[in-house]
Amino acid sequence: MHGEHKEIKEHTQVPQGVYQPEAGGTHKEVHHEISIAAEPIFSIGSFPVVNSLFTTWIVTLLLIILSLILKFRIKKNPGTFQLVWEMLYEGALDLADQVTGDRKVSMQALPIALTAFIFILASNWLGILPGAGSVGMIITEHGKEVFVPYLRGGTADINTTLALSLISVIGANIFGIISIGVWKTFNKFINLKVLSEMVTRVKKDPTVLIVAPITFFVGLIEVIGEIAKIASLSFRLFGNVFAGEVLLTSMASIAAYFIPIPFLFLEIIVGFIQALIFAVLTLVYFTIASMDHEHEDEHIGEHIEKEIITA
Repeated sequence: MHGEHKEIKEHTQVPQGVYQPEAGGTHKEVHHEISIAAEPIFSIGSFPVVNSLFTTWIVTLLLIILSLILKFRIKKNPGTFQLVWEMLYEGALDLADQVTGDRKVSMQALPIALTAFIFILASNWLGILPGAGSVGMIITEHGKEVFVPYLRGGTADINTTLALSLISVIGANIFGIISIGVWKTFNKFINLKVLSEMVTRVKKDPTVLIVAPITFFVGLIEVIGEIAKIASLSFRLFGNVFAGEVLLTSMASIAAYFIPIPFLFLEIIVGFIQALIFAVLTLVYFTIASMDHEHEDEHIGEHIEKEIITA
């Protein structure tokens, strides 16, 4: 790939640091290097499919199957299976209400946040299942035998977490446009209204020449804030999940049995917490985007004017 010759030698399950037997009784070391970048395992035409993308496809397929099962098993007189899922959804809705403070916003934003939570949780946990990271193939790269796993946690790839972050932040702004309109959403970032007020109100209130530029530049800071949200969401999730996989690999290289077990349970908890943090922050972004800050900005502007006058 990309001009490098990689020859697939065999398919096997290889723990890190194992020497593969060769003909004549000799042994050749198989390297298992921890890579930040996801590794290609096969291609569809000229499109390389990396192990993290393959894992993401598996997660997506499992979630689609689960959704179809839930859909076709919904009844007016619910059974135990349906009651459990309804109870979980009601709990998630109550938690969303605590974040948004508005049931209407919760009902609109929860489907996206809850979908992100389930997808991230499944990706996090699938990446630490037995076989993920240990079942793969051996390729020849730069004259060395290198082990490449078939499965790698989807959220251990920065491309996946970046895509999820873009969906969250861009989705929140689209939700803001739907909730309060295009003009008000646009003015949160590039406040043309306050610039026009410099012309219309300058004779009546000269302090607008000071207040308006401040308010305008606050909007530009909001643009930087949106970019920071994307970076924060993506790198937080990627960093925690990737670090967990490195930790488990390191513990397994020390001792394959018993020692990794406490760390495995730790990563199960971390995977859940990271999925929950992402979902809650998505709800927060949707809530902020649905708020009309125009009256709040006017109140802040009046307060600044009073401070300037009394100074």
